[in-house]
Amino acid sequence: MPIALLALTAGAFGIGTTEFVIMGLLMQVSTDLHVSITAAGLLISGYALGVAVGAPVLTIATRKLPRKTVLLALMAIFTLGNLACALAPNYEMLMAARVITSLAHGTFFGVGSVVATGLVPPERRASAIAIMFTGLTAATLLGVPAGAWLGLHFGWRSTFWAVTLIGVLAFAVLSVFVPRVKDSAKPAPLREELGVLARPQVLLGLAMTVLGFAGVFVVYTYIQPLLTQVTGLSESAVSPILLVFGGGLAVGNLLGGKLADRAPMAAVFGTLVALAVVLGAMQFTIGTPFTAVVFVGLLGIASFATVAPMQLRVLEKASGSGQNLASSLNIAAFNLGNALGAWVGGVVIDHGPGLRALGWVAAAITLLGLAIALWSRALDRREPGNALADCASARA
Repeated sequence: MPIALLALTAGAFGIGTTEFVIMGLLMQVSTDLHVSITAAGLLISGYALGVAVGAPVLTIATRKLPRKTVLLALMAIFTLGNLACALAPNYEMLMAARVITSLAHGTFFGVGSVVATGLVPPERRASAIAIMFTGLTAATLLGVPAGAWLGLHFGWRSTFWAVTLIGVLAFAVLSVFVPRVKDSAKPAPLREELGVLARPQVLLGLAMTVLGFAGVFVVYTYIQPLLTQVTGLSESAVSPILLVFGGGLAVGNLLGGKLADRAPMAAVFGTLVALAVVLGAMQFTIGTPFTAVVFVGLLGIASFATVAPMQLRVLEKASGSGQNLASSLNIAAFNLGNALGAWVGGVVIDHGPGLRALGWVAAAITLLGLAIALWSRALDRREPGNALADCASARA
């Protein structure tokens, strides 16, 4: 395993911590800044929308720069943004700081995914992406529960001070271990890179990511009130249960990479079906502590098992000069799904049937992503090369 891949994983850990840690702080932020829980939940939507905007803009703006320089600049933005979060005097400034922090997210994972796939043989590309995304799973396994614990005992601002320190350490690791490779080839013309957006399969892949992953955040955004108000657990019990979620993410992330290396589209179908089933089962499992813990672990496994297959799908359909942009756009799509899920969850809580119905709504949204995946596969079969391959398989 190239050590540079582990350095990318360290950067992913820092960014993943700041993205997800707010879920364990919703009630503290709500109380301290005198806003509702759903308003605090919009801090997740604001971050995700910032990713969706920042990913394509920064990817295009930095396309002529060395990839290591881009990664370091993004980590600096991330660190300063978290410092601003720690110092935010009110809700509006906290939202602005979250958005600033989020601008680095999409391009970091987009460029990092391309760098990761270039560090390993072709047959290991999905696993390389999964290893880099292990930084996200480690963030949920270690960073988020630790952040929730800090917020509970020392106030939510202490969590963002800790994440700022993580950013400084991640910057140092990236600067030391990621090689500064000079690309001898000139960047493709901007029109050619933007041409990736005219490919129907790339657009379907992005839509599949948005809807397929949105279901996760319908539920996960409000995991703290779910566990305390529906399951009946204390606030202090939330942090250990988030450890279970993080462990599930680690398992699901590596499982998704292995499955995608063997059969990419089969992995997409299988992981989306599994995710929809787990989300739909929330109604029956969230009521008691034991079954709620099982649900949280299964949700972690099912949610991140989808990441490597869907990221690889978009990279494959964007092969050529548009890979950097397409990769960043798919990270933006994941976060657009996060924003959509958090918003839908808030609507269900404030204007719908309430917390207990979140699982059904989440499962329905994920099934829409599965429908788009089936549509994309149908288009695959219409392509001449794939049609011939299918005929050969049938004769065999």
